Amino acid sequence: KTMSSEPMLSKATKDALTKVRYMVPPMLEKFHKGKQQPCTLPAKTTCLHFKHRSIGEGGSDWRKSGSHVICEPEAAQVRTPAPFHPPPPPPLTPLPLSQPRSSKPTLPTLWSTPLCANPINSPPPTKPPKPSPAPSLKRSPACTSSSSAPGLGRDSLMLETCARVIVEAKKQNMPFVLDADGLYLAQSRPELVKGYRECILTPNVVEFGRLASAMGVPTKELGEEGEEEVCAQLSRAMGGVLIIQKGAKDYISNGEMTMVSDMEGGRKRSGGQGDTLTGSLGTLLAYRKAYMDRIWDVEGDLSREELLMLAAFGGSCITRECSRLAFKKNGRSLQASDLTEMVPVAFETLIGEKEGSKL
Repeated sequence: KTMSSEPMLSKATKDALTKVRYMVPPMLEKFHKGKQQPCTLPAKTTCLHFKHRSIGEGGSDWRKSGSHVICEPEAAQVRTPAPFHPPPPPPLTPLPLSQPRSSKPTLPTLWSTPLCANPINSPPPTKPPKPSPAPSLKRSPACTSSSSAPGLGRDSLMLETCARVIVEAKKQNMPFVLDADGLYLAQSRPELVKGYRECILTPNVVEFGRLASAMGVPTKELGEEGEEEVCAQLSRAMGGVLIIQKGAKDYISNGEMTMVSDMEGGRKRSGGQGDTLTGSLGTLLAYRKAYMDRIWDVEGDLSREELLMLAAFGGSCITRECSRLAFKKNGRSLQASDLTEMVPVAFETLIGEKEGSKL
């Protein structure tokens, strides 16, 4: 089968993308920088580069206001790794943890109230950990969304830091996305996200199986209709957390409503492609906040829950179109960075600009 030159969209997909377009703010002269600033959170390695570039290429103004990354000191050093082209942009703002990894780690005190007593998979300490300065969401009051955690790893200090960031995000009723190693937290400590309906999980097939097993949801083969229902069951088991089950088709469910993203994608699965999804979600969640704040004369009357579903659906469609375009251009040599280059094209093709944004 030959890949089409243009995306093939079903009527249901076109209708959903029309609603996604409603929540994208026009570029008006009255807006100032930082109007929709996303904040991206715990990460450990330079694969966060893909996610942050996806946020910017999708149109969010992080390049103006700074995008914040909580990370280890080594990861805060801006380098130009060979596979990356172009290098990470300067506005990327690392907020390194205070202790270098060569010293004995202590739990960072991110906020005024203590949270979990011990890091994950660590023995109980003989005495309370010594508080140390560390970055906080409160350093960025304009923060509108968060995402964890490409390259987070299984380091106990980073995982504990991520857990504390999640708790603080919940206090502020902030939406957040958990991907990759961030899903390990949801699997091992589901109480962190259970029942929080502003959370988006983005598991692949293997990660979905682990989450379902942890929550006691059977995942035996039931055909296409069964996969859709299992996704909804897992969401219900987690208290209505929104799940994007990535695969040949992406199933998106909050336990009550399920959408299917079935646009054609590329045929090579390269590590790091999920970061394009989390970055796109970060941008659309920032746009969602702008829509709910009514910073312009909005169209439609979309509810908070519907907007979250639409942001997830839009992020999935943009990522699948990036994959299709990148594969069409690069074939089997495709790398994750190739998807990032296609974000502006995919965004313009699927969502486009509002009339008031054009010169």
